[in-house]
This record gives sequence, C-alpha cells and structure tokens, in this order.
Amino acid sequence: MRQVVYVVAGLVFLTIVYLLTWPVPIDPLAWNPPENPGFSGPYAMNNRLAKAEIFTLPSSQGPEDTALGSDGRIYSGLADGSIVRFSLENIDTIETLVNTGGRPLGLKFHNDRLYIADAFRGLIYIDSATSDGNHKVELAADKINGEPMLFVDDLDVAEDGTVWFSDASTRFDLHDNILDYMEHRPSGRLISWNPETFEIQVHLEGLAFANGVALGPDDSYILINETMRYRITRYWLKGEKAGQEEIFVENLPGFPDNLSYNHNGLFWVALVYPREKKIDSLLPRPFLRKIIMRLPEALRASEPEPMAWVIALNYNGEVVHNLQDHTGRYHTTTSVNEVDGYLWLGSLTATSVARIAAPE
Repeated sequence: MRQVVYVVAGLVFLTIVYLLTWPVPIDPLAWNPPENPGFSGPYAMNNRLAKAEIFTLPSSQGPEDTALGSDGRIYSGLADGSIVRFSLENIDTIETLVNTGGRPLGLKFHNDRLYIADAFRGLIYIDSATSDGNHKVELAADKINGEPMLFVDDLDVAEDGTVWFSDASTRFDLHDNILDYMEHRPSGRLISWNPETFEIQVHLEGLAFANGVALGPDDSYILINETMRYRITRYWLKGEKAGQEEIFVENLPGFPDNLSYNHNGLFWVALVYPREKKIDSLLPRPFLRKIIMRLPEALRASEPEPMAWVIALNYNGEVVHNLQDHTGRYHTTTSVNEVDGYLWLGSLTATSVARIAAPE
C-alpha cells in the first residue's frame, strides 16, 4: 500500500512540475479586456439573418470571402486553395479557375484583376484568362525586407491601384493561429503594395491580429480590424491627420474578421465568434494561459455558439445595423459584402455562401 502511495505521489509531483515548467511556444502578454457588452444595446439578440438564402457549393468548404466579378458571377476562395466562381442561375456548376497552393482568404477585384490575400502564399493575383482559357497565379509580394510574411489575411484596393492588406501575425501562421490568441502579444501589420513600382511598405505594426481591411470614402483613410482586441483601428491617408492612427470603434461583442465598405456610408463587419467570458477571464493571466497550453488539446478546445453575426457601422463608428442568426443554419461568418442590394456572407468552415437583402 505504501508503494502505491509513493507512486501516486510521484506522478502527482511530476504532473505539477510538467504543468508549471514544460516549455511552450508562446510568451503570453497580460491584457485586461473591457467588459463585454454581449447581446445588449445596439447588439441586442435577434434572428434577422435566419432568413438568408443559403447557396451550397458542391464539394466545397470554407468560402471565406466573396467578390462580384464584372461577368456577374460570384468568386470565392476555398480551404483547399481553389479560386472558384459560379452564377446563381446554375449554382451546381462551379468553375475552378486556379489553385493557389495555399489558403485564399480576402478577395478584391480591381478592374479585371482579382487580388487574393493568401494566408500562405502572400499577396497574389490572377488576371483575365490567357488565349488558351487558362488563368495563372501571379505573385505580388510574399516578403518584407527579405523576411516571409506569415499570415496575409485581407485586402482592399485604392482608386489608384494601390493594394492595402493585412499581415495578421509575424509570430504564427494560419496553422498555429490559436497560439496567437493564447499569447495575445500583438504583432500584426498594415501593408501597402504599389503595382506600378512594386514597392511594399509597412504603415502600422503591433496590431492585435490584423484582419479585415477597408478603405473609407475617397480613400481618405483605411480601417483595419484588430481581432484579438475586439476593435477597429483607423489609419488616415489624407488630410491633416495623414499618417496618424486612432481607434474607430472598440469593445465589440465578438471577434471582428473581414471588413467592407458599401460606398454609401456604411462599413460592414463580420463577427466570426461572439466573445466568451472564460476567454476574457484568461487574458489578464499569462501564467495560467501557459499552463493551459500544456494540457492535451482535447482539454483546451472550446466550441463557441454556432451563429452568424454581422454589423454595420457609420462614419462615426456607431452601430446602424445588427443582424444575427442563432439557429445554426449559417455560422462562422468571416465576411460580409454588400453588392447590388444584397449582403453576401462567407464562412471559414461552411460549405456554402449566404445572401440576404441589405437593410434599408
């Protein structure tokens, strides 16, 4: 009996030593999040998105973003690297244009060129088809000062053709993005690329998981989502404030993903997950987060509520529209784009895109 006690005590001691000292790949930073507004005030719970039409894309998964081409078809990038397009008249016929060899996320057309923020390849693009009808992936930028970009995420294109895009993290790539959340040490960047001079320039650093990007009216400023800090930052490009940054909106009730401007006074924001109390409670406790990272993955996993959530903000960062779906019909919403009177929704994990009439 005494031997059994010794063995158990030894195992307990080794477990404690392991949980307290075993190396982990993160160096957590303490952060005290503001109190979560939750489903209150302008974010009141509703099911307005439950009426959305869902368009299943056969044999497709993870249409993270959508873009409308000049041909009237919807374009999207999938988890397997494919860039696809389809028309609503024949949703069952999906044409695969190329495979990027990475993970396409944000998409944006500029004339007939489709720019793609690829998490692994960098900033890439495809032009109109060649004479043989094939498309070719072209590389715009994948390095800064010789160092590879780890997590190109979203983009927008200015009137002059300059591409503005986010590099979510300089610490971890898409495969290890959970480590970025657990570390909570901001390292994201806002970057521009000039298609005439091929110049690449970093404008903002130290962003808390730089995500969605959207240029404002007259390209006077650009908004960028900071997913890990539940906020949106504005960076001024013109006027007296040019070169300055400020908080556009903060303390969002969810994790902001992609961002788009409807060119009529509204910025649409996709909230991929609602905030969770247990996650917020961990953020001021970096040592506890290191202990959690030493646990088996099955004990660390947390399944958020399967919902869809998008909001619209005016030029002052005030909530104008708040659309949710708690039924689970559509969920993990990563993008929302207003096109011809409709909102098109993309998802990180779904096998479909969704559409609903834009609110007046």
